[in-house]
Amino acid sequence: MEASDLAALSSKVLWLAFALGMIFGFVAHRVRFCTMGAVADIISMGDWDRMRLWLLAIAVAITGTSLLAYNGVIDVHKSIYTAPHLLWLSHLVGGACFGFGMVLASGCGNKTLVRIGGGSVKALMVFIVVGLSAFMTLKGILAIPRTTLFDAIYITLPSAQDLPTLLGSSGNSTTLRLIIAAIIALPLLGFALAGRSFRTVENIVAALVIGLVIVGAWYTSGKLGYVAENPDTLEEAFLTTNSGKMEGFSFVAPFAYSLNLLMMWTDASQKISFGIVASLGVIGGAFINAIISRSFRWESFTSVVDTVNHLIGAVLMGFGGITALGCTVGQGMSGISTLALGSFITFFAIILGAIAALKTQMLRMGLGR
Repeated sequence: MEASDLAALSSKVLWLAFALGMIFGFVAHRVRFCTMGAVADIISMGDWDRMRLWLLAIAVAITGTSLLAYNGVIDVHKSIYTAPHLLWLSHLVGGACFGFGMVLASGCGNKTLVRIGGGSVKALMVFIVVGLSAFMTLKGILAIPRTTLFDAIYITLPSAQDLPTLLGSSGNSTTLRLIIAAIIALPLLGFALAGRSFRTVENIVAALVIGLVIVGAWYTSGKLGYVAENPDTLEEAFLTTNSGKMEGFSFVAPFAYSLNLLMMWTDASQKISFGIVASLGVIGGAFINAIISRSFRWESFTSVVDTVNHLIGAVLMGFGGITALGCTVGQGMSGISTLALGSFITFFAIILGAIAALKTQMLRMGLGR
Protein backbone atom coordinates (compact mmCIF):
# COMPACT_ATOMS: atom_id res chain seq x y z
CA MET A 1 0.00 0.00 0.00
CA GLU A 2 1.36 3.39 -1.04
CA ALA A 3 1.65 6.29 1.41
CA SER A 4 -1.05 8.21 -0.46
CA ASP A 5 -3.42 5.24 -0.18
CA LEU A 6 -2.66 5.01 3.54
CA ALA A 7 -3.46 8.70 4.01
CA ALA A 8 -6.72 8.36 2.09
CA LEU A 9 -7.74 5.34 4.15
CA SER A 10 -6.88 7.15 7.39
CA SER A 11 -9.03 10.08 6.31
CA LYS A 12 -11.92 7.74 5.57
CA VAL A 13 -11.64 6.12 9.02
CA LEU A 14 -11.60 9.51 10.73
CA TRP A 15 -14.64 10.79 8.85
CA LEU A 16 -16.58 7.64 9.64
CA ALA A 17 -15.62 7.90 13.32
CA PHE A 18 -16.80 11.52 13.30
CA ALA A 19 -20.10 10.51 11.65
CA LEU A 20 -20.66 7.74 14.21
CA GLY A 21 -19.92 10.23 16.98
CA MET A 22 -22.47 12.64 15.50
CA ILE A 23 -25.14 9.93 15.51
CA PHE A 24 -24.25 8.96 19.08
CA GLY A 25 -24.35 12.57 20.29
CA PHE A 26 -27.62 13.37 18.51
CA VAL A 27 -29.43 10.36 19.97
CA ALA A 28 -27.85 10.67 23.42
CA HIS A 29 -28.96 14.29 23.68
CA ARG A 30 -32.45 13.50 22.43
CA VAL A 31 -33.19 10.71 24.94
CA ARG A 32 -30.98 12.02 27.80
CA PHE A 33 -28.75 8.94 27.58
CA CYS A 34 -26.59 9.04 30.70
CA THR A 35 -25.33 6.31 32.99
CA MET A 36 -25.08 8.63 35.99
CA GLY A 37 -28.63 9.81 35.33
CA ALA A 38 -29.80 6.21 35.02
CA VAL A 39 -28.37 5.28 38.42
CA ALA A 40 -29.67 8.52 39.97
CA ASP A 41 -33.18 7.84 38.63
CA ILE A 42 -33.17 4.44 40.33
CA ILE A 43 -31.82 5.71 43.65
CA SER A 44 -34.01 8.81 43.90
CA MET A 45 -37.22 7.77 42.14
CA GLY A 46 -37.11 4.04 41.51
CA ASP A 47 -37.30 4.78 37.76
CA TRP A 48 -35.42 2.18 35.68
CA ASP A 49 -36.20 3.51 32.20
CA ARG A 50 -32.81 5.10 31.47
CA MET A 51 -31.04 2.05 32.89
CA ARG A 52 -33.15 -0.18 30.64
CA LEU A 53 -32.09 1.94 27.66
CA TRP A 54 -28.42 1.53 28.57
CA LEU A 55 -28.77 -2.23 29.13
CA LEU A 56 -30.62 -2.70 25.84
CA ALA A 57 -27.88 -0.76 24.04
CA ILE A 58 -25.30 -3.05 25.69
CA ALA A 59 -27.24 -6.12 24.52
CA VAL A 60 -27.20 -4.80 20.94
CA ALA A 61 -23.48 -3.99 21.18
CA ILE A 62 -22.67 -7.48 22.51
CA THR A 63 -24.69 -9.16 19.78
CA GLY A 64 -23.28 -7.10 16.92
CA THR A 65 -19.68 -7.26 18.08
CA SER A 66 -19.90 -11.01 18.70
CA LEU A 67 -21.24 -11.54 15.18
CA LEU A 68 -18.37 -9.50 13.73
CA ALA A 69 -15.83 -11.49 15.75
CA TYR A 70 -17.46 -14.86 15.01
CA ASN A 71 -17.37 -14.19 11.27
CA GLY A 72 -13.74 -13.07 11.40
CA VAL A 73 -14.47 -9.47 10.46
CA ILE A 74 -12.64 -8.18 13.56
CA ASP A 75 -10.35 -9.78 16.13
CA VAL A 76 -11.31 -8.72 19.66
CA HIS A 77 -7.95 -9.98 20.90
CA LYS A 78 -6.38 -6.98 19.20
CA SER A 79 -8.14 -4.52 21.49
CA ILE A 80 -6.91 -3.29 24.88
CA TYR A 81 -9.68 -5.08 26.74
CA THR A 82 -8.82 -8.73 26.21
CA ALA A 83 -5.18 -8.98 27.35
CA PRO A 84 -4.35 -12.07 29.47
CA HIS A 85 -3.29 -9.86 32.41
CA LEU A 86 -6.44 -9.25 34.44
CA LEU A 87 -5.82 -5.93 36.24
CA TRP A 88 -8.59 -6.64 38.73
CA LEU A 89 -7.53 -4.04 41.30
CA SER A 90 -7.18 -1.33 38.67
CA HIS A 91 -10.63 -2.18 37.35
CA LEU A 92 -12.15 -2.02 40.83
CA VAL A 93 -10.40 1.13 42.04
CA GLY A 94 -10.51 2.94 38.72
CA GLY A 95 -14.13 2.03 38.11
CA ALA A 96 -15.20 3.13 41.58
CA CYS A 97 -13.30 6.43 41.25
CA PHE A 98 -14.88 7.07 37.87
CA GLY A 99 -18.36 6.22 39.12
CA PHE A 100 -18.03 8.47 42.17
CA GLY A 101 -16.52 11.26 40.09
CA MET A 102 -19.19 11.23 37.39
CA VAL A 103 -21.85 11.94 40.00
CA LEU A 104 -19.92 14.95 41.31
CA ALA A 105 -19.31 16.15 37.75
CA SER A 106 -22.95 15.74 36.65
CA GLY A 107 -22.29 12.99 34.15
CA CYS A 108 -19.81 10.57 32.62
CA GLY A 109 -17.54 11.23 29.66
CA ASN A 110 -20.16 10.91 26.96
CA LYS A 111 -22.61 13.06 28.96
CA THR A 112 -19.92 15.72 29.34
CA LEU A 113 -19.57 15.89 25.56
CA VAL A 114 -23.34 15.94 25.10
CA ARG A 115 -23.71 18.75 27.64
CA ILE A 116 -21.01 20.77 25.88
CA GLY A 117 -23.02 20.45 22.68
CA GLY A 118 -26.07 21.64 24.59
CA GLY A 119 -24.35 24.82 25.80
CA SER A 120 -22.82 23.86 29.14
CA VAL A 121 -19.75 25.92 29.99
CA LYS A 122 -19.19 23.93 33.17
CA ALA A 123 -19.16 20.72 31.12
CA LEU A 124 -16.42 22.30 29.02
CA MET A 125 -14.44 22.90 32.22
CA VAL A 126 -15.05 19.28 33.23
CA PHE A 127 -13.74 18.19 29.82
CA ILE A 128 -10.52 20.16 30.33
CA VAL A 129 -9.93 18.89 33.87
CA VAL A 130 -10.76 15.29 32.94
CA GLY A 131 -8.29 15.59 30.07
CA LEU A 132 -5.55 16.97 32.32
CA SER A 133 -6.17 14.35 35.00
CA ALA A 134 -6.25 11.59 32.39
CA PHE A 135 -2.98 12.72 30.84
CA MET A 136 -1.33 12.90 34.26
CA THR A 137 -2.55 9.35 34.87
CA LEU A 138 -1.24 8.18 31.52
CA LYS A 139 2.19 9.78 31.60
CA GLY A 140 2.44 12.20 34.53
CA ILE A 141 2.55 12.19 38.30
CA LEU A 142 -0.66 10.19 38.70
CA ALA A 143 0.87 7.41 36.60
CA ILE A 144 3.07 6.56 39.60
CA PRO A 145 0.29 5.33 41.91
CA ARG A 146 -1.50 3.78 38.95
CA THR A 147 1.44 1.64 37.90
CA THR A 148 2.98 0.91 41.30
CA LEU A 149 -0.12 0.43 43.46
CA PHE A 150 -2.79 -0.88 41.12
CA ASP A 151 -1.48 -2.14 37.76
CA ALA A 152 1.28 -4.06 39.55
CA ILE A 153 -1.35 -6.34 41.09
CA TYR A 154 -2.92 -8.63 38.51
CA ILE A 155 -3.83 -12.19 37.65
CA THR A 156 -2.16 -13.82 34.68
CA LEU A 157 -4.79 -15.83 32.89
CA PRO A 158 -4.01 -18.86 30.71
CA SER A 159 -5.42 -17.08 27.68
CA ALA A 160 -7.01 -13.83 26.56
CA GLN A 161 -9.60 -12.65 29.09
CA ASP A 162 -12.67 -12.61 26.87
CA LEU A 163 -15.11 -15.21 28.18
CA PRO A 164 -15.31 -17.39 25.03
CA THR A 165 -11.54 -17.83 25.02
CA LEU A 166 -11.34 -18.40 28.78
CA LEU A 167 -14.10 -20.99 28.77
CA GLY A 168 -13.25 -22.60 25.43
CA SER A 169 -10.46 -24.86 24.35
CA SER A 170 -9.20 -22.51 21.63
CA GLY A 171 -8.14 -18.88 21.42
CA ASN A 172 -10.18 -18.49 18.23
CA SER A 173 -13.73 -17.21 17.94
CA THR A 174 -16.07 -20.20 17.92
CA THR A 175 -19.75 -20.95 18.33
CA LEU A 176 -19.15 -20.52 22.06
CA ARG A 177 -18.87 -16.77 21.48
CA LEU A 178 -22.38 -16.61 20.09
CA ILE A 179 -23.71 -18.84 22.88
CA ILE A 180 -22.19 -16.66 25.62
CA ALA A 181 -23.34 -13.52 23.83
CA ALA A 182 -26.88 -14.87 23.75
CA ILE A 183 -26.74 -15.92 27.41
CA ILE A 184 -25.83 -12.36 28.38
CA ALA A 185 -27.73 -10.33 25.79
CA LEU A 186 -31.11 -12.10 25.90
CA PRO A 187 -31.73 -11.48 29.64
CA LEU A 188 -30.71 -7.85 29.17
CA LEU A 189 -33.12 -7.60 26.27
CA GLY A 190 -35.89 -9.22 28.29
CA PHE A 191 -35.31 -7.00 31.31
CA ALA A 192 -35.25 -3.84 29.20
CA LEU A 193 -38.46 -4.66 27.36
CA ALA A 194 -40.22 -5.76 30.56
CA GLY A 195 -40.60 -2.12 31.58
CA ARG A 196 -43.95 -0.90 30.27
CA SER A 197 -43.05 2.79 30.49
CA PHE A 198 -39.78 2.10 28.69
CA ARG A 199 -41.43 0.46 25.68
CA THR A 200 -41.71 3.50 23.45
CA VAL A 201 -40.56 3.66 19.86
CA GLU A 202 -38.09 6.43 20.71
CA ASN A 203 -36.44 4.51 23.56
CA ILE A 204 -36.13 1.26 21.64
CA VAL A 205 -34.83 2.92 18.49
CA ALA A 206 -32.37 4.99 20.55
CA ALA A 207 -30.99 1.88 22.26
CA LEU A 208 -30.67 0.09 18.92
CA VAL A 209 -28.86 3.03 17.33
CA ILE A 210 -26.47 3.55 20.24
CA GLY A 211 -25.65 -0.17 20.36
CA LEU A 212 -25.08 -0.27 16.61
CA VAL A 213 -22.83 2.79 16.82
CA ILE A 214 -20.59 0.81 19.19
CA VAL A 215 -20.54 -2.05 16.66
CA GLY A 216 -19.90 0.40 13.84
CA ALA A 217 -16.93 1.85 15.71
CA TRP A 218 -15.38 -1.61 16.02
CA TYR A 219 -15.95 -2.25 12.32
CA THR A 220 -14.46 1.11 11.35
CA SER A 221 -11.36 0.74 13.48
CA GLY A 222 -10.89 -3.03 13.35
CA LYS A 223 -11.82 -3.75 9.73
CA LEU A 224 -11.63 -0.61 7.60
CA GLY A 225 -8.71 0.82 9.55
CA TYR A 226 -6.73 -2.41 9.65
CA VAL A 227 -3.59 -2.66 7.52
CA ALA A 228 -1.81 -6.00 7.40
CA GLU A 229 1.51 -4.34 6.58
CA ASN A 230 2.20 -0.68 7.19
CA PRO A 231 4.69 0.43 4.49
CA ASP A 232 6.61 2.47 7.08
CA THR A 233 7.01 -0.24 9.73
CA LEU A 234 6.25 -3.42 7.72
CA GLU A 235 3.99 -4.45 10.63
CA GLU A 236 0.24 -4.67 10.97
CA ALA A 237 -1.44 -1.47 12.08
CA PHE A 238 -4.77 0.03 13.06
CA LEU A 239 -4.86 3.44 11.45
CA THR A 240 -5.52 6.62 13.46
CA THR A 241 -5.66 4.95 16.89
CA ASN A 242 -3.62 6.30 19.79
CA SER A 243 -3.05 2.87 21.30
CA GLY A 244 -1.91 1.23 18.07
CA LYS A 245 -4.64 -1.36 18.66
CA MET A 246 -8.21 -1.67 17.46
CA GLU A 247 -10.24 0.93 19.34
CA GLY A 248 -13.93 1.33 20.11
CA PHE A 249 -15.72 4.34 21.51
CA SER A 250 -14.35 5.55 24.83
CA PHE A 251 -14.44 9.02 26.34
CA VAL A 252 -11.60 9.60 28.79
CA ALA A 253 -8.24 9.07 27.09
CA PRO A 254 -9.44 10.97 23.98
CA PHE A 255 -9.95 14.03 26.22
CA ALA A 256 -6.27 13.87 27.14
CA TYR A 257 -5.15 13.37 23.56
CA SER A 258 -7.36 16.25 22.43
CA LEU A 259 -5.69 18.65 24.85
CA ASN A 260 -2.25 17.33 23.94
CA LEU A 261 -2.97 17.84 20.24
CA LEU A 262 -4.07 21.42 20.82
CA MET A 263 -0.98 22.19 22.92
CA MET A 264 1.41 20.48 20.47
CA TRP A 265 -0.35 21.42 17.23
CA THR A 266 2.81 22.42 15.36
CA ASP A 267 4.55 19.15 16.27
CA ALA A 268 4.37 17.06 13.11
CA SER A 269 4.30 13.85 15.15
CA GLN A 270 0.91 14.78 16.63
CA LYS A 271 -2.03 13.42 14.66
CA ILE A 272 -5.80 13.68 14.85
CA SER A 273 -6.97 10.31 16.10
CA PHE A 274 -10.03 8.08 16.08
CA GLY A 275 -11.00 8.95 19.66
CA ILE A 276 -10.56 12.69 19.16
CA VAL A 277 -12.83 12.94 16.12
CA ALA A 278 -15.41 10.63 17.71
CA SER A 279 -15.55 12.98 20.72
CA LEU A 280 -15.93 16.00 18.44
CA GLY A 281 -18.69 14.16 16.63
CA VAL A 282 -20.61 13.61 19.86
CA ILE A 283 -20.44 17.33 20.63
CA GLY A 284 -21.60 18.16 17.11
CA GLY A 285 -24.49 15.69 17.17
CA ALA A 286 -25.68 16.96 20.55
CA PHE A 287 -25.44 20.55 19.32
CA ILE A 288 -27.60 19.78 16.28
CA ASN A 289 -30.31 18.18 18.39
CA ALA A 290 -30.14 21.00 20.93
CA ILE A 291 -30.79 23.50 18.14
CA ILE A 292 -33.54 21.42 16.52
CA SER A 293 -35.29 20.84 19.85
CA ARG A 294 -34.70 24.45 20.94
CA SER A 295 -33.10 23.21 24.15
CA PHE A 296 -29.70 24.86 23.68
CA ARG A 297 -28.97 26.78 26.88
CA TRP A 298 -25.82 28.39 28.23
CA GLU A 299 -25.02 26.83 31.59
CA SER A 300 -22.44 27.83 34.16
CA PHE A 301 -21.55 27.02 37.75
CA THR A 302 -24.10 28.09 40.34
CA SER A 303 -21.78 28.41 43.36
CA VAL A 304 -18.31 27.77 44.71
CA VAL A 305 -19.49 24.41 46.07
CA ASP A 306 -20.83 23.48 42.64
CA THR A 307 -17.50 24.41 41.08
CA VAL A 308 -15.45 22.43 43.60
CA ASN A 309 -17.66 19.35 43.24
CA HIS A 310 -17.27 19.37 39.47
CA LEU A 311 -13.51 19.86 39.64
CA ILE A 312 -13.05 17.02 42.13
CA GLY A 313 -15.37 14.82 40.09
CA ALA A 314 -13.46 15.58 36.90
CA VAL A 315 -10.13 14.64 38.52
CA LEU A 316 -11.61 11.35 39.74
CA MET A 317 -13.05 10.65 36.30
CA GLY A 318 -9.73 11.27 34.57
CA PHE A 319 -7.78 9.13 37.02
CA GLY A 320 -10.43 6.42 37.26
CA GLY A 321 -11.09 6.18 33.53
CA ILE A 322 -7.42 5.65 32.68
CA THR A 323 -6.79 3.29 35.60
CA ALA A 324 -9.82 1.15 34.74
CA LEU A 325 -8.99 1.27 30.99
CA GLY A 326 -12.27 2.96 30.17
CA CYS A 327 -15.47 4.70 31.19
CA THR A 328 -19.18 3.91 31.07
CA VAL A 329 -18.94 3.73 27.28
CA GLY A 330 -15.33 2.54 26.97
CA GLN A 331 -15.62 -0.37 29.40
CA GLY A 332 -19.36 -0.41 30.02
CA MET A 333 -20.22 -0.79 26.32
CA SER A 334 -17.19 -1.21 24.04
CA GLY A 335 -15.30 -3.41 26.49
CA ILE A 336 -18.31 -5.49 27.50
CA SER A 337 -19.16 -6.02 23.83
CA THR A 338 -15.89 -7.98 23.54
CA LEU A 339 -17.03 -10.10 26.52
CA ALA A 340 -13.86 -9.18 28.43
CA LEU A 341 -13.88 -10.18 32.10
CA GLY A 342 -12.20 -6.95 33.20
CA SER A 343 -14.92 -4.91 31.53
CA PHE A 344 -17.62 -6.58 33.59
CA ILE A 345 -15.63 -5.89 36.75
CA THR A 346 -15.27 -2.23 35.79
CA PHE A 347 -18.97 -1.99 34.92
CA PHE A 348 -20.03 -3.07 38.40
CA ALA A 349 -17.36 -0.94 40.08
CA ILE A 350 -18.61 2.15 38.23
CA ILE A 351 -22.19 1.45 39.34
CA LEU A 352 -21.10 0.93 42.95
CA GLY A 353 -19.04 4.13 42.89
CA ALA A 354 -22.00 6.08 41.52
CA ILE A 355 -24.34 4.65 44.17
CA ALA A 356 -21.86 5.57 46.90
CA ALA A 357 -21.63 9.16 45.64
CA LEU A 358 -25.41 9.52 45.32
CA LYS A 359 -25.97 8.12 48.82
CA THR A 360 -23.31 10.48 50.18
CA GLN A 361 -25.02 13.46 48.54
CA MET A 362 -28.39 12.40 49.94
CA LEU A 363 -26.97 12.11 53.43
CA ARG A 364 -25.40 15.55 53.18
CA MET A 365 -28.77 16.96 52.14
CA GLY A 366 -30.53 15.13 54.95
CA LEU A 367 -32.42 12.87 52.54
CA GLY A 368 -30.72 9.61 53.45
CA ARG A 369 -32.64 6.90 55.23
